[in-house]
Amino acid sequence: MIIKTDATASPVDVVIVGAGAAGLSAARELEESGLSVRVLEARARVGGRTECGQFSSGTAIELGGQWLGPTQDAALELAAELGLSTFQVHDEGKTLLFAEGLRREGTGDADDAFGLGADGSAAFARFVELVDETARSIDRASPWLSPEAKRLDSMSASEWVDANCEHELARRFAHVMLATIFAAESTEYSALHMLFYLSSGGGLHRMMTTIDGAQELRVEGGTHQISEKLAERIDSEIVLNAPVAKIEQSQSEEQYPVAVTAGGAQHHCKRVIVTAPPVIASRLDYEPPLPADRFTALSQMIPGDVIKFQIEYEKPFWREAGLNGTVLSLDHAVSLIYDNCVPSSDRGILVAFVEGHHAREFASMTENERARAVIGDLVHYFGHEAGEPLEVLQRNWTEEQYTRGCYGGRFGTGLWTTVGPKLAEPYGLIHWAGAETAQKWNGYIDGAITSGRRAAQEVVAALTEKPKPE
Repeated sequence: MIIKTDATASPVDVVIVGAGAAGLSAARELEESGLSVRVLEARARVGGRTECGQFSSGTAIELGGQWLGPTQDAALELAAELGLSTFQVHDEGKTLLFAEGLRREGTGDADDAFGLGADGSAAFARFVELVDETARSIDRASPWLSPEAKRLDSMSASEWVDANCEHELARRFAHVMLATIFAAESTEYSALHMLFYLSSGGGLHRMMTTIDGAQELRVEGGTHQISEKLAERIDSEIVLNAPVAKIEQSQSEEQYPVAVTAGGAQHHCKRVIVTAPPVIASRLDYEPPLPADRFTALSQMIPGDVIKFQIEYEKPFWREAGLNGTVLSLDHAVSLIYDNCVPSSDRGILVAFVEGHHAREFASMTENERARAVIGDLVHYFGHEAGEPLEVLQRNWTEEQYTRGCYGGRFGTGLWTTVGPKLAEPYGLIHWAGAETAQKWNGYIDGAITSGRRAAQEVVAALTEKPKPE
């Protein structure tokens, strides 16, 4: 690994924009194919949407993406290869649901897993089954070619949910559950996007579940280590504090026809891979300019709105009360809580999320105001002990300059079936990666890794292709 804050202007085969899991996975793949690479990263760190925070106690905790789970094979295998250990999240005890002003306990049993009552639980179970059955029909490689793609793309996810979930409380629960997955309201993305995204992760049941689901495992010390340790395995330059401003494709320069401008320097190469979130990639200056449909595909893949809070306590007091720490609220700004304790500490840690329209409302608050509002909701959930945290850490991803939102992006109505085919398709000598371009675990660390490898394979094929005889 060669990390710099500036770089020589010597040409390389490939320039990669972004040093997150996608960019670093692409760099490694390209190096193994014998190509020279330079990675340009706007931030002062690697890791992208994974980031390490630290409590004053010294405990490291994730401010960004943190969970791994079954079928996330690329991420799990890479973590193991890099010498990282995983641990299973705490899931013993009752869950809490706050809805219609009432506190409801979920038993964890299939009959009433979330506290919806017998009728509500049965209705929600039928809804999940329908979602997962429909999601299996989605063509993940080409969502626009899926059965009834145009009809599904013409309606919002909210409309689809309302038409397919007959029980009022179960329906409200479904909308909030989807908001916790997409960090966006179900009115803000199409039914086709919802079904594609859920299909990419194995269905709604898997994506909303802890054990045997998307939130089952965590990495000891934090997921940011995946990028940090991967960077250590790479021989190429990784240039930090180098935000890319412009990508030029020349028709006259034959050997190194692409020039990438970053931090006042030009980096010449044969191909470039852009791994920045699509909405950030849309803001770069391209020469020649991106075609209209390409620009729309990037700029309209809107990132979610989420503020993540890590709250440390003297002990995990909720466990003593027979609770597993999981809370879903249909009534409060803090819609989702998990037990987030780590093996290296005896302290109690809760992770809290403010998402969608609630996150936009929180945007006008100061950090202290946000923390007080979150603790207020936690007291409502758990009682007075929740009002005595040792420390509160927070990351507002909507304000993060080079991300502008998490977890991933979403397409509104009518976009997958019009500009969707352009999202990951190479444009000239530019290739695209990043979690939003993944066919499996779209929006997740696993999807970022596989997207980087896929883009690298495209580049290797293009640069090693033998010219056809005259």
